[in-house]
Amino acid sequence: MTELLLIATIAGERVGIAGAQVESVVEIEAVTPVPRSAPHVAGLAAIRSRVLTVIDCCAALELGASRDAGGVRDAVIVISEGHPYALLVDSVEDIVEWPQDAVVPGTKLAPGWHRVAKGMVEAGDDLLLLIDAEKMLAGATAAL
Repeated sequence: MTELLLIATIAGERVGIAGAQVESVVEIEAVTPVPRSAPHVAGLAAIRSRVLTVIDCCAALELGASRDAGGVRDAVIVISEGHPYALLVDSVEDIVEWPQDAVVPGTKLAPGWHRVAKGMVEAGDDLLLLIDAEKMLAGATAAL
């Protein structure tokens, strides 16, 4: 059985996100910071008449805050417990089919990557880290 896989780049690394976790892909222009929010929460943004919590994936991985590109940013929209979230990514590359066979990572991953990793997947000739969008939302506070 195959599933769709979204290929994106986060912190310079190509990763896969299961299509079942993705509602859509958008471009975000403005993010309004939220005082006293968790470090991985970049702020709020209005997309398609909805307010979304914007998650800085680099900060969620404990890699420091993303560079503020000062313009349009790619984001992957996911729904968790009925609430929409935007995951800021470097770029979105493609959507491909994959056979849902995740392989446990055989290499040592940095703690942030280890926390969000579901395994490795083959996408064409590439081997990509499959990340769990739900765990990305929790940031560094998520339990392993």
